[in-house]
Amino acid sequence: MSSPTSSPTPHPSGSGVLAGKRAVVTGSASGIGRAAAEALAAAGARVAGLDLRESATEVSVVGDTGRVADVERAADAAVEVLGGVDIWVNNAARLFVRPLVETSDEEWRSLLGPNLDGYFFGCRAAGRRMLAQGTGGRIVNVTSAVNVLAVSGLSAYGAAKGAIASLTKALALELAPGGITVNAVAPGAVDTPLNANAYTPEVRETYEHRIPLGRIGSPEEIADTIVFLASDAARYVTGQELVVDGGLTINGDVGHAAQ
Repeated sequence: MSSPTSSPTPHPSGSGVLAGKRAVVTGSASGIGRAAAEALAAAGARVAGLDLRESATEVSVVGDTGRVADVERAADAAVEVLGGVDIWVNNAARLFVRPLVETSDEEWRSLLGPNLDGYFFGCRAAGRRMLAQGTGGRIVNVTSAVNVLAVSGLSAYGAAKGAIASLTKALALELAPGGITVNAVAPGAVDTPLNANAYTPEVRETYEHRIPLGRIGSPEEIADTIVFLASDAARYVTGQELVVDGGLTINGDVGHAAQ
């Protein structure tokens, strides 16, 4: 594994709703993670990223969130270079679409590495450092709208995301005395590299028909919600899973005839 790198010129942190905050984002090289890192930086935070590839963040750690040593390296790098950790966004994951009866033991275990273990490792690393600092903090876990609207073929993926939602609630209770909030953002259909192959033209057409706002979401729209939960505007919000899906999971319309 490569060592963490930092850009020669830090992002400006003198203004914005997150001015002076230090953040870590996992899965920061693309998709929602990249958008979140950019949005946090634009709001004034200094950002460290952890991804399998180099990230365009002030501090870039190349590693696997399924490996506890890599997660700890990212946390240590944030403390060393940025001076601490105030915000931690667990986002790194991979999509896995397969019927349960066709899923092998190895596929199940390999899915849990980034999709569940990495979130546990990240929450623990963040919680330990935030409690040691004694100044509170924000942990945001990216889950999925499949926790609300089940999708066949996503049983393994959905099981991991459901576990993260449960972890979020339990940690909100555990860490509240330290002034740390723990929340989740549950995206619906979002255009990211993670979904590129799964979103066939037919799938896109179905989503556009089923989503009340009439379109698939963008990573930036999820990132804006993450910034809100990381800011003081959400200081009294904890243990919640905020669904950001354009109304998909509330749409029960089937075309009833008027009576």
